[in-house]
Amino acid sequence: MTNLQQKLRSVFKYGLGTLVIIIIVAFSVFAQKDISKQVLIKKYATGNSKFMPIMGMQVHYRDEGNPQDSIPLVLIHGTSSSLHTWEKVTAILNDANHGNKRVISLDMPAFGLTGPNLENSYHYDNYTQVIDSLLIKLGVKKCMIGGNSLGGGIAWHYAVTLPQKVSKLVLIDATGYPMKNEKGSLGFKIAQMPVINNLLLFITPKSLVRKSLEDAYYDLNLLEETSVTRYHELLLCEGNRKATLSLFKHPFTQNTELIKTIEMPTLILWGKEDGLISVENAYRFNKDIKNSKLVIFNKVGHIPNEEAPQKVAEAIYDFIWN
Repeated sequence: MTNLQQKLRSVFKYGLGTLVIIIIVAFSVFAQKDISKQVLIKKYATGNSKFMPIMGMQVHYRDEGNPQDSIPLVLIHGTSSSLHTWEKVTAILNDANHGNKRVISLDMPAFGLTGPNLENSYHYDNYTQVIDSLLIKLGVKKCMIGGNSLGGGIAWHYAVTLPQKVSKLVLIDATGYPMKNEKGSLGFKIAQMPVINNLLLFITPKSLVRKSLEDAYYDLNLLEETSVTRYHELLLCEGNRKATLSLFKHPFTQNTELIKTIEMPTLILWGKEDGLISVENAYRFNKDIKNSKLVIFNKVGHIPNEEAPQKVAEAIYDFIWN
């Protein structure tokens, strides 16, 4: 063995050893175990929370407002979120001054207190089946459906698949078109990095969740610490990290041409300062959906339902009753 080979071997040996030590230290300092679902149910399944057995899961949902309302509004949250994202909007719509609307929200499989499905496989058809199964069990024959971000994509796919069951559609900073120059969030970027993303199964610091939410908000003063904690803890709910990572590794296939087939009245709401899905997409939805109305919120980011719930609720109210 030459002198050079010996030096290279020594560097590799000690370099690898140093890397192993760094990884061990990182895991010992930052690694976090899953949180038991039962523990989180006690903390976050409050008020009108219920669980419905669907496709081998116990789906967490809330059915609030006027029980006599035969065409409820179904609201779908986005990636790494939960039905809690709709709490403020729901409270406003449930108020007598806003028609006392019946609102159904749920934690989609892979997220919140519903958690992963049995196959750990996620796609639009799967989500459509979950939503439809819940509505059938609740005796709902027709609904209005809306969603934010990925939830918006799920909502319009449901409307395209089962148009006879949807009277109106609400899209809030929804997925549907290819990404262009959006900056995205730090959490999303790491989750899409091969090999490195597997570390998220064990190391998911609260600071990463906070930074991802800051990327989604325009006015950081409106981001509440309780929201950051809830997002973080529900991500740590047993099975959710693995499910979320699976979703990122196998992103949904989107056929944007289907958007042009949407015929029911559609409300498009968008935060002008959305850095995750550009406001340009709002205008594309408005152009492709002939029977649509567009409302842009100035100085609002990717999650208007959390950052500007009053504006979102008022827009939905006008859309529903006027």
